[in-house]
Amino acid sequence: MSEPVTRWYVVHTRPNGEETALRNLERQGFIAYLPRGQRRVSHARRSRTVLRPFFPRYLFVGLDLDAERWQAIRSTFGVSGLIGDGDRPLPVPAGVVEDIRSREDDTGAVTHAEPPPFALGERVQVLDGPLRDSWGLFAGVGENERIHVLLQLMGRPLRVTLPREAVAG
Repeated sequence: MSEPVTRWYVVHTRPNGEETALRNLERQGFIAYLPRGQRRVSHARRSRTVLRPFFPRYLFVGLDLDAERWQAIRSTFGVSGLIGDGDRPLPVPAGVVEDIRSREDDTGAVTHAEPPPFALGERVQVLDGPLRDSWGLFAGVGENERIHVLLQLMGRPLRVTLPREAVAG
């Protein structure tokens, strides 16, 4: 008798429906995984760090397509559908979900794979866009691995966020 083959697949959720979809998939007996990352949220002059979906509107589900009733996922409350080719979902390449899980810290937050490309305060140059050839100071890494740079424009500091490839040391 052969072992069941469980692969990871991507579930597309309704807007802000990741938690609802996760709960309902698990309630139906599916193995589901929602990676979360830490985000800074400001409200009423207060700032706090919260766990939010690392990939907004997406989560993973482990399935054996030949043995499970996976079509039920499409009608699960909170789910928009499965990412696939036609009627059949496409598997996530082997090792991707395991790699994401291996980067979780003690709080359950997924940390970025790469360390920051520059030291805080290091002088960097903008390579692309309307601020091309401007020089500033590296101020950190934001969401989606975008780089924060502090520039001096017209005698005032200006914080800009740029793609990683648009900044060099």
